[in-house]
Amino acid sequence: MSSFLVNQLDRPIVQAPLGGGLSTPALSAAVLEAGGMGFLAAGYKTPDTVRSDIAELRDLTSRPLGVNLFAPPGPAADPIELDRYRGELSAEAERHGVELGEARHDDDGYEAKLKLVVEERPAVVSFTFGCPAREEIELLHDAGIEAWVTVTMPGEAAAATEAGVDTCVVQGVEAGGHRGGFDADEPGDVGLLALLQLVLEVTDLPLVATGGIATAHGVAAVLAAGASAAQLGTAFMLTPEAGTSAVHRTALAGERSTAITRAFTGRAARGIENRFMREHERGAPRGYPDVHHMTAPLRAAARERGDADGLHLWAGQAYGLTEQVPAGELVRLLAEGARDLLNLASERFRE
Repeated sequence: MSSFLVNQLDRPIVQAPLGGGLSTPALSAAVLEAGGMGFLAAGYKTPDTVRSDIAELRDLTSRPLGVNLFAPPGPAADPIELDRYRGELSAEAERHGVELGEARHDDDGYEAKLKLVVEERPAVVSFTFGCPAREEIELLHDAGIEAWVTVTMPGEAAAATEAGVDTCVVQGVEAGGHRGGFDADEPGDVGLLALLQLVLEVTDLPLVATGGIATAHGVAAVLAAGASAAQLGTAFMLTPEAGTSAVHRTALAGERSTAITRAFTGRAARGIENRFMREHERGAPRGYPDVHHMTAPLRAAARERGDADGLHLWAGQAYGLTEQVPAGELVRLLAEGARDLLNLASERFRE
């Protein structure tokens, strides 16, 4: 595929998929209509729900859209460790009056969702937690779909390039939510600016930079560093179009630090520090999505009760800069501000 969609955007802003209900068709449509790239999250949803979301988004906009899939996970968690963690969480279950979930190991309906996107033909399918096989990428290409893959280390970018992907989404350690790289046991821990420079040495593909970008200054910085576009997630979570819960919105207005934890899902993810993280990070086993399914009832109960200390509050390191503005306006402010900053910076080199 010779023409890369990311280089054709009116404004070089990408809305992160934001799995778990944060991403909505209304949010993606607002970003797309403003000239950016909007993604729907297929993760944690049934294929029928994903198909319905795509239809709803297409009713709102005719612009090329994106869908994000979770690549199949690695090996299942150690059952002994899972049983031990289940015992550790028994007091949490009692606190919320719920039963812990079954610690099952599944692939989030990967094959069915891959088939669905080939049928629905969005402009882009992005992948988190791994790189699809070359034949799967060719299947997408045959349907006129670009494949984007999240990378957290230069080696992952090289592997994705070799597999035939169209764009690498370069995720720095500053990013909120799950580390999106290939190996859950060794999540990349390099900051975004350093990672961009390293990845540029191993691939000629367009790069989408993500992690800790919240303002026009951040967008300008990654564009100057070689990215074709900036992807923002946390920055969109206070927009009225986002599906962010009330308790999560309140937490985003606070000042707590963020940290990376496995306590909620068994996979490293950055969120706002709270009691659950502090009490259970040490004992949390590696094992996604096994732990995710186990703790899901706890997190749902905490969300319903407005208990900010009992659920995951995914957020990037710059979450304190998040503003409550409509998504389309945010895209315009970010892009136009970055353009002005880059023009201003260029004046420093004029003789």
